[in-house]
Amino acid sequence: MEEELKEKLFRDKTIGWEKVSDVEKEEINKVSKSYMDFLNKSKTEREFIKEAIKLADENGYRDIMTFETLRPGDKVYFINRKKSMYLAIIGEKPIEEGLHIIGSHVDSPRLDLKPNPLYEDGGLAYFKTHYYGGIKKYQWTAIPLSMHGVIVKTNGDVVEINIGEDEDDPIFTITDLLPHLAQEQMEKKLKNGIDGEDLSILIGSVPFTNEDKKIPEAVKLNILNILNQKYGITEEDLTSAEIELVPEFKARTLGLDGSMVAAYGQDDKVCAYTSLHAMMELENVKNTAVCILSDKEEIGSMGNTGMESHMFDFFISEILNKLGVNKPNLLDKVFCFSKMLSSDVDAGFDPLYATVSDKTNAGFIGKGISLNKYTGSKGKSGASDANAEYVAWVRNVLEKHNIRYQVAELGKVDIGGGGTIAYIIANKGADVIDCGVPVLSMHAPYEVTSKFDIYSAYKTYKAFWEE
Repeated sequence: MEEELKEKLFRDKTIGWEKVSDVEKEEINKVSKSYMDFLNKSKTEREFIKEAIKLADENGYRDIMTFETLRPGDKVYFINRKKSMYLAIIGEKPIEEGLHIIGSHVDSPRLDLKPNPLYEDGGLAYFKTHYYGGIKKYQWTAIPLSMHGVIVKTNGDVVEINIGEDEDDPIFTITDLLPHLAQEQMEKKLKNGIDGEDLSILIGSVPFTNEDKKIPEAVKLNILNILNQKYGITEEDLTSAEIELVPEFKARTLGLDGSMVAAYGQDDKVCAYTSLHAMMELENVKNTAVCILSDKEEIGSMGNTGMESHMFDFFISEILNKLGVNKPNLLDKVFCFSKMLSSDVDAGFDPLYATVSDKTNAGFIGKGISLNKYTGSKGKSGASDANAEYVAWVRNVLEKHNIRYQVAELGKVDIGGGGTIAYIIANKGADVIDCGVPVLSMHAPYEVTSKFDIYSAYKTYKAFWEE
């Protein structure tokens, strides 16, 4: 009697793997493998969008600007400056009944080159960097780094850079101080052990030689000569470049049981990929389905490729125009009747650092998709707090499709906090809840997720759009 009552009334706390069939385990590994393959080609936001366009084109999507009119079933996308993307499938219901939106971001913490990055010191050549997003700076020293991005010349020519991913490529690194001489460094607080200005990338040591005379900054000159011969650029061209340094590590299966994924940039590419993957399998939808792949979330969603810009509104307005239904205030009405999953990652409970979490309200690795009713910090400052009715609606979708989920918050009250793009769409009037994959070592050069949770995210996003 007691056990039956517990089973009826208690929340299910079992690990998701305990109830997985052999058939479902195969599907979990299949989705995770495709995710890892995609991730290894998409370490930056530009690369992710480039691969997303390929996938969309292969699955019948077209640039919305090529359509004169739209009708139910049409698959469209819009590319915002090659760094963010919006996709949609036009639904059967009138669009004024609202959209079903899933929004993630494709930027991740990294190191960006400064506008004037190249210098020489002590016979070594370096690139100066400015870190992007919230990082622990010490984690970025003494690891292999690869270089990705674009250099745009004044004549409009674009040079793509990808150095360090191929086995035959050189890699880069940031040196650290040996323990024998690090007494003063090790007395510092952890956050001050490495200064931001010391995150310089070691890129060369061979001087350009001339038998007739000694050349000042000869190592720097040799580096510029190599860049000029390979890419046709000069030092000044680096001022109109977007070059990112990211960990060279490949996405790999983690654990003797093969249950996890270790990779750079899983915040938030794990949610971006699973939502994109799910959308490629949609056909007929009731409400118009929208997938957001946004940029700049890690630095506040500002700028014309971030969610604070009006570019997403422009995309939805184009849909309204090409459906032939647009009228004053319709855009506002559409948003007010829309539902959204802000598909951003959650902080997974880590037993090694248990003191920062409320164990009864934490997201656990391997227990399914994690719902965050609110984020923010301290007294929910900066949070988008989903109303109870909407939380219940989302729970109903998950339970109807037998999808494992957990409801959590980001750490103990007053410990810290965080935010997502949820508040931006909520401010337009939509119902929004954060819904993503729990991650260990979030924002580190190598993050950890569960394959079960990755699969749960994919199933969740597909079920939401098909509702």
